[in-house]
Amino acid sequence: MPSAPGAARRSEAERRPALSTRRGLAARASAAITYLKLFARLIKFEHTIFALPFAYAGAFLAEARIPSFWTMFWITVAMVGARSLAMALNRLLDAGIDALNPRTKDREIPSGLLSRAEVWAFAVLSLAVLVVATFQLPVITRYLWPAVVAPFVVYPFTKRWTWLCHLFLGATIGLGPVGAWVAVTGRVTWVAFLLGAAVAFWIAGFDVIYACMDMEFDREHDIRSIPAAFGIGAALWATRAFHFTSLCLLVATGVVLARGAVFLAGVAVCAALLFYENWILRTRDLTRVDFAFQTMNSVVSVVFLLFATVSVLVE
Repeated sequence: MPSAPGAARRSEAERRPALSTRRGLAARASAAITYLKLFARLIKFEHTIFALPFAYAGAFLAEARIPSFWTMFWITVAMVGARSLAMALNRLLDAGIDALNPRTKDREIPSGLLSRAEVWAFAVLSLAVLVVATFQLPVITRYLWPAVVAPFVVYPFTKRWTWLCHLFLGATIGLGPVGAWVAVTGRVTWVAFLLGAAVAFWIAGFDVIYACMDMEFDREHDIRSIPAAFGIGAALWATRAFHFTSLCLLVATGVVLARGAVFLAGVAVCAALLFYENWILRTRDLTRVDFAFQTMNSVVSVVFLLFATVSVLVE
């Protein structure tokens, strides 16, 4: 019979491959989770809440009802793919600027956490997701996706050319509810662009607020923005004007679509929220920008979706 020490050694030797395999799997799983977190941070996944509720609202308002599960599913997939592509391209095309800016130098590409090749691969994958989603929706969407993607490429360059870049960004994101409208109706109508324009001015307004944090850097490096061109005081007034225009366009959307009191009540609540967002920045205290930018605008989008949904269900 083998000795007890010999049996123990063999037993330990037999356990080592299994232990090594488990450790290898755990290491690969940990690496995968790390990459997922890096890409989620790269595209600021939490900011999806800015655009997605308005896209859903566009779909609901287009049909005056809740579309089918699969229609909404593929709209969601298309929106996530489009936004991921837009953010990846923005980070790639702005990597040089981000590396110089103290506020953004720790982003994934400048800090070396993700390589350009990895982000390009992610961008291609995001584009593939978007295109696949359009093929599950009305035929017209598979022909229009390039019109959605083109502004993603152009936007990062607009800040090198003009302080109107905020409006271009707004118009780019404003295509979300327009695309959702087309996805449920199968046609392009001017009414969809009323809602898209409302989103465009809303986005442009809080993008101006966000740009206030980089005013001095932008001036030094010839990056165009409303704060850099006109100062913080004028920038905050521009935000107020953009938000007022957005609210007017939301009212116009409700009138054209013959929405009733619930929809208009939602616009009124959004107006109160936007008033508060602008009011807390009245002293030009930029320490509250994150609250105004992230928290308040997330609430605005969710509130609008809630009231728009109730409107199509009960009115």
